[in-house]
Amino acid sequence: MGILTTVVGSYPTPAWLLGETARGVLRDAIMVVLKTQELAGIDLIADGELNRFNPSHPETNGMIDYFVSQMEGIRTKFSISDIQSFRADAGVAYRTDPAAIVTGEISEGTLNLPRDYEFTKSLTTSKLKFTCTGPHMLTKVLTDRHYRSYEKCAMAIASVLRKQLEAIPADIVQIDEANISGHPEDREWALLAINHVLDGIAGERGVHVCFGNYGGQSVQKGFWKDLMPFLNGLHCNHLILEFARRGYGELDAFKELDPKIGLGLSVVDVKDNGIESADLIASRIEHAVKVLGPGRIPYIHPDCGFWMLQRSVADGKMKALVAGRDLFEGRNKS
Repeated sequence: MGILTTVVGSYPTPAWLLGETARGVLRDAIMVVLKTQELAGIDLIADGELNRFNPSHPETNGMIDYFVSQMEGIRTKFSISDIQSFRADAGVAYRTDPAAIVTGEISEGTLNLPRDYEFTKSLTTSKLKFTCTGPHMLTKVLTDRHYRSYEKCAMAIASVLRKQLEAIPADIVQIDEANISGHPEDREWALLAINHVLDGIAGERGVHVCFGNYGGQSVQKGFWKDLMPFLNGLHCNHLILEFARRGYGELDAFKELDPKIGLGLSVVDVKDNGIESADLIASRIEHAVKVLGPGRIPYIHPDCGFWMLQRSVADGKMKALVAGRDLFEGRNKS
């Protein structure tokens, strides 16, 4: 099997969904997102993360809020002292306020990810990816006044996520972690929690790691080589990693990646409105294959989600992604 194309998750919110909460309107929006990906030729599609979209909070794509606002034991209203405590924490300077505060034992509350999956699955016959924010990312944006321990809080969140994802028969379930890239020192407790979630997924398991896309900006600093012990410790089938914005000078580090783990290669920059040419994308794949060898790249994709872009730009980038893959595979056969 050749290299497959996929998306990381989010898609620009269709204009008619802003300010509208009706379930039928959401259904129409998700159907458009799915069909747009199908028409672009994407092999493995996703719901654009529109199931998480909150029209009352359109400046975020719901990567954090959708999860923590529904879990029991977490409150989303806080005082000035709560905010001051949050801002004193390391590693969350890109946020001005906490996502929420842990006040008791964490449980699933009203979170219902299987319902979200079934809602989307009913709208397509294509191969479908389901994305879920991971326990490290969620833990790091909370103010914890109950567990007083990153490890205990993360494992509580992981238990909730695992129970929900066990019931989702998606072609691929992808865990999103956009904070660990800047904090490799969290590896030990992060792996315990993330692997607890991954071990409950019946199908193919992917983990997306990037350096952030908050307000269209990178928010974490670091190097892939420092994350190799973490990446090699993941119980996943493949990774979904950011390269296009950063460049490909760090690919050599991935010669140390466990051969059982495929490297998903990003070839599209989501922080730039320019639409890549098919030739540029093909050349990026060729370079990576030369460095890492054949058979190491099961997927190509954008750096991160598309939610900060205009729809026309996102659509053009998806078409270029497919055209570049096709061009690379055509060159390989010649």
